[in-house]
Amino acid sequence: MKQEILRNYLEINSLEDLNEVQKPKKYLNLIISKDFQLNKFLYKQIGRKYHWLDRLTWSDQNWIKYVSKKNVHTYVLKNREDLVGYFELIFHERKRETEIAYFGILEEYFGKKLGAFLLSEAIKNSFLLNIKRVWVHTCSLDHEHALKNYLSRGLKIFKTESVKTEIA
Repeated sequence: MKQEILRNYLEINSLEDLNEVQKPKKYLNLIISKDFQLNKFLYKQIGRKYHWLDRLTWSDQNWIKYVSKKNVHTYVLKNREDLVGYFELIFHERKRETEIAYFGILEEYFGKKLGAFLLSEAIKNSFLLNIKRVWVHTCSLDHEHALKNYLSRGLKIFKTESVKTEIA
């Protein structure tokens, strides 16, 4: 079934524009991962509620190939050993920009300000790649506070569009 959704594209062009949220718990750790199983698991667990469909048919080989790319950086947030959430950065060297391709936290961690912290980390880690711009898109299918979180961290909307998309 197709549904009309609103998609917003946002950007931040300087680390100085980031309204950073500090780590709320001392036991939180952000790790860099090249483990395709983590990407696959978090994509499915977080994305099922928000109709992330584009990778559901990927084979393990597709996941391995994607995660192994030099310009793809996956960060996983853990609370001690428990998974909390993740983000994927895609670094575009020629344009000197980073896309936050996927970003989210597991439902059991909602309401703990961890999304704001994780987004701060995504933006900070993007700028470590010597880029000029970080961008992301969000849509009306995403978490109800997603757009507010992006705007609160200092990102600005640069494009809005209405699109019809397949909903499973």
